[in-house]
Amino acid sequence: MSLLKRGIILCCLILSPITVAATPPSAPILIQGAMDIETTTLINALENKSQTTVGAWTFWQGTINNYPVVVSRTEVGIANAAAATTLAIERFKPTLIINQGTSGGHDPQLQRGDIVIGKTSFNMGAYKSEFTPKGKGIDPTQWQNFSVTMRLRDQGKLVDHNAFYADQGLVDIAQSIASSYKKGKVVTGIIGTADEWNREVDRINWLHTNFNTAVEEMETSSAALVAQAYKVPFIGIRILSNTDLHLQDFDPQTAVDCQQFVLDYTKKLIMIRN
Repeated sequence: MSLLKRGIILCCLILSPITVAATPPSAPILIQGAMDIETTTLINALENKSQTTVGAWTFWQGTINNYPVVVSRTEVGIANAAAATTLAIERFKPTLIINQGTSGGHDPQLQRGDIVIGKTSFNMGAYKSEFTPKGKGIDPTQWQNFSVTMRLRDQGKLVDHNAFYADQGLVDIAQSIASSYKKGKVVTGIIGTADEWNREVDRINWLHTNFNTAVEEMETSSAALVAQAYKVPFIGIRILSNTDLHLQDFDPQTAVDCQQFVLDYTKKLIMIRN
């Protein structure tokens, strides 16, 4: 091997790490959706995309307006959402998390197609009941919702969480583009998360009256819990895909409309960050 060739190889070995270190990639924005119908529009918007599957959960890496974005198909339910969020944080180190998708309406003031920016979310399916002797019946209206307990790793103590709060800065930016959405209203509200699909109108009204829920769905609070544990800024954005309060059945177009709003929101975030 000539001295010139050796010199070129040595130069490359020395300069390559320096070049990479000098231009580190920005931490990506993580956008989550549970189903194909809630992620396809987002995935199609990515440029230079690649796909990674870990266990049962799939992630698409790419860019939007030259900024790194990861789209995560979490699959449905609180266990899937927690697992997918943990994997995404550990693997991709996101700068923030947007959980979005469809939901069922609880607020009688909202119609199918309206969007709820979740100022808080909570585990709507966590209940305890008082002792009742055999034969005295079952009364779900007397069940009490209980908080989620988390151990704060920086303090080593257990802390109860009645709800998980969205990052206020992220909420403010979402509100700032509300007028651009033309398919319905955009409001802030409380997202109730549970592995449930409630269609009994009296129960829906009971949940709204007792917990002020705007919508119900199956992932947001679980993803928010993991984001809280890792201290990653988080926001949930949910569209009403159906509401039995107004006899409006599920409309798949709402999933597309929500993703389009989230794409506009993501571009706004990118513009601010740049």
